[in-house]
Amino acid sequence: MPRRRPGHVRAQISRQQARDVKPVIDGLSSRALSENVRLERTRNYLQPGDVHAAVRLWRDYVHRPERELWHDDERGNVHWYCCGNPLRARALLHTLVQAMSKQTARELRQIISRSDAVWNQPSPPYEGS
Repeated sequence: MPRRRPGHVRAQISRQQARDVKPVIDGLSSRALSENVRLERTRNYLQPGDVHAAVRLWRDYVHRPERELWHDDERGNVHWYCCGNPLRARALLHTLVQAMSKQTARELRQIISRSDAVWNQPSPPYEGS
């Protein structure tokens, strides 16, 4: 029986691992992550990786400096067309929480609430001269 070359074996392993890689959301259990994957497969408004992308987009948006958020509010942000709208991502997260089981929804709500707490912080007083 002919032997397979080591390069072919390594190439096959890397392709299999690349397919099986799932985005991980810090703070979610493996059970919650598997439910996210199930929702992404069964809901027609979701694509694989949408939950992770929505959490990341909302978290990154609320941590931006206040002056950038103010410009987005005044003029809109043209980059949202290509990179995703964080306000729509937050709405998607709200929809997902309602579609999940109670325990998984609680875990995701806890992660979302950390970003929401940053979003709802009062701005520091203006120290003008």
